[in-house]
Amino acid sequence: MNDSRKFIIGAVFLLVAFIYLLQLFALQVVNSDYKTLSEANIIKRVEEYPYRGTIYDRKGRLIVYNKPVYDLMVVTKEAKLPDTTRFCNVLGITRQQFDERMQALRLEHGYSPVKPSVFMKSMSAEAFAHIQDHLVDYPGFSISPRTVRSYPYSVMSNALGYIAEIDKGKLERDTSGYYKRGDQIGISGVESKYEPYLRGKRGVRLKTVNVRGVVKGDYKDGELDILSVAGKNLVSTIDLDLQQYAEKLMAGKVGSVVAIEPATGEILAIVSAPTYDPNLLTGGDFGKNFSMLQKDSLVPLFNRPIMAQYPPGSMFKMVQALVALQEGVITTETRHQCNRALIGCHGPHSNEDLRGAIVVSCNPYFYQTFRKIINQEKSPNTFVDSKIGLNLWADYMHRFGLGVKLGIDMPGEKAGNVPLPAYYDRVYRGQWKFSTIFSLAIGQGELGVSPLQMANLAAIIANRGHYYTPHLVKSIGENGDKLPEYKKRNETGVDPQHFQTVVDAMEDVVMYGTGQYRAKIPGLEVCGKTSTVQNPHGEDHSGFMAFAPKNDPKIAVAVYVENAGQGARAAAAIASLVVEKYTLGEIKRTQIEEYALKGKFY
Repeated sequence: MNDSRKFIIGAVFLLVAFIYLLQLFALQVVNSDYKTLSEANIIKRVEEYPYRGTIYDRKGRLIVYNKPVYDLMVVTKEAKLPDTTRFCNVLGITRQQFDERMQALRLEHGYSPVKPSVFMKSMSAEAFAHIQDHLVDYPGFSISPRTVRSYPYSVMSNALGYIAEIDKGKLERDTSGYYKRGDQIGISGVESKYEPYLRGKRGVRLKTVNVRGVVKGDYKDGELDILSVAGKNLVSTIDLDLQQYAEKLMAGKVGSVVAIEPATGEILAIVSAPTYDPNLLTGGDFGKNFSMLQKDSLVPLFNRPIMAQYPPGSMFKMVQALVALQEGVITTETRHQCNRALIGCHGPHSNEDLRGAIVVSCNPYFYQTFRKIINQEKSPNTFVDSKIGLNLWADYMHRFGLGVKLGIDMPGEKAGNVPLPAYYDRVYRGQWKFSTIFSLAIGQGELGVSPLQMANLAAIIANRGHYYTPHLVKSIGENGDKLPEYKKRNETGVDPQHFQTVVDAMEDVVMYGTGQYRAKIPGLEVCGKTSTVQNPHGEDHSGFMAFAPKNDPKIAVAVYVENAGQGARAAAAIASLVVEKYTLGEIKRTQIEEYALKGKFY
């Protein structure tokens, strides 16, 4: 009886053991799911962020590169701190700051207690070296290396733009599926426009860790790793020497400088003043510095070359002349009396031909010229005739890149304003005619242009009728090229022969007219036009556009200096110095340079 009982108990034990062995075999050999879960407990997935593409000037000088920084990450469910005070001392923070940060993490969108979150951003290499040996004592905390942008020359802040952590809105709108919470993305300028090229592709490395979370090595010798792919480098169109010089000239002023190579549309220099050091918007102090710049009353974050809108003033008379010649309503010999009963003027002159009218900037001449463009008697009804004429004129303006976005490779460009009949119909209930809009004749009234558009206008005149869309990037990647849209030749519809008189007149402006005192450069044929831009909010703005040399143009430039008075002063001096620096390689007119740097233009 006892032997039978022992046999039964032994058989039961053997059966149970067999069942356990069978189940273990199934778990470990037949079913790989449990094997995978087991391995997951000793494998740490580390995302590897690619190096962002760097940016060079047109001569190969590095103007934007990557600097390593380190984010301290935390998985809150795993975070175990035997001594929180000691941990805070290691990090150089207070206990209150620690608690506030942990609480903030739990409130963030997309927070997960089992996924890494950023506890402390952008630690320097020195700070990382200070804490790395202590992290082994604090489970749940780890380091994630990445890079931030760095700028060795501190120029072009608005044009280059900046990168920052992607926000909730951008993340929700991302259709590529590339970005995750905490990723960096180009926010403005070139960084934003060329984001798909600059960002590269992230990779993944699998690491083995022990029970304390300490990394012991690569999983399977890295066989399953996915390597990151660095972003593509950009070669910009910018001439670093010219950019630095133009920024120096604009120091302490408010306004813009834009210089373009007419033959290609490549931007040689682009200045928004006041500017700021782009290094301010990198690293751990990004938020504090961004807030400081936002509160600055001179709005240095405002990208004036492409966003500011001014009346073009007398520079606009060049366009009026060209349209009138193309339409055949005047010839180069056409003369108009300087009838100041029609519109005010300046200086002693009268009965000029077209070339002379440009040189002396005769307002009544262009009043009469604009009237002939608008009223071509295409309808016996003067209101209808004016509407037809304004539509015709506005179409020409758009072909000159005015009142439309040129398409520069930066976000935020403004189109400016070229008023259409619909605008005046709305304001005057359809009852308007030439006498209502005559201020457009001299570049005033409702007209609004950007400094970029006026630099492009100078390039159009330099090219005798066409332009290439202004752009900041010369090539993308190794042996790359510019985007196709920046190779397209844009025509204005004005025949090249009509430009000669305008070009000759612009040369006369510099040689004998309002530009002779500060824009004339010995040994160089400079063509330019001044503008004293009316400003209802204070002192007039100073404007000037130019190109040189006359018959083989290498540079076209436009300058606006706010509240600086006559165009023949501040803007003419700065623009001509930019031309001199680029074409001759040095400044010989040191008295003009001193005048421009001093900034006292009255």
